[in-house]
Amino acid sequence: MIIFGTKGYLYQLAILTLVCGHCGNPSAHTLRKRVTKFTLFFVPLFPFSTKYATQCTFCGAEQKVTKEQAEQLRAQSASGHDGQTYGQPRQQPSQP
Repeated sequence: MIIFGTKGYLYQLAILTLVCGHCGNPSAHTLRKRVTKFTLFFVPLFPFSTKYATQCTFCGAEQKVTKEQAEQLRAQSASGHDGQTYGQPRQQPSQP
């Protein structure tokens, strides 16, 4: 008897401050990577699906992103820049 199946793994890559495309609030978003691996006798052998997403901590909305976008967002968080995504314009400070 051969026992095989899949197992999912969820990795949190970064926490970013972004403007949510759903609720419009500038809030923390978690950048997550979901990997599904093929298992044989309960031993994970190789990944066959990898997906990336951001989730708003304010409203809970989840936005799928590509691998390239995820790498760019992760690089922004490592350099300390605030990310602006979902087509939201960067707000300029008001001049007195």
